[in-house]
Amino acid sequence: MILAVLVVAAAVLAVLEMLFLPLRFDGYLLPYALGGVPVPASALLAALTTPWLVSVAGTLSTKLLVAAAPLITWILVVAVFGMFGPGGDMVLIADWRSLLLFACGALPSAIVLGRVLATTLTAPQ
Repeated sequence: MILAVLVVAAAVLAVLEMLFLPLRFDGYLLPYALGGVPVPASALLAALTTPWLVSVAGTLSTKLLVAAAPLITWILVVAVFGMFGPGGDMVLIADWRSLLLFACGALPSAIVLGRVLATTLTAPQ
């Protein structure tokens, strides 16, 4: 049950992070400041939440698939929803913010997954 909540949370967070990826100080959603500078807030959100979901999933079981389920879900949702979004639209924008989102979501989560696996494999059974 808890793993299902973590997987759904990873999917919802991935969609929200992609939708707020084009956020910038341009006067529409945020005030006009700094000449319309992009705000990679969704990458920061991905860097904080996805590794946390992986670490919580790692406490549920010693199996690799259980610990990696939020990360796998996040990557699949970003890939599928980003490339084949609603109505065939491409949600991921073609600039550095998409790469930053993917790097901030996947890399820290993979490090946390490695740490979770290292502690479960070396722990006395």
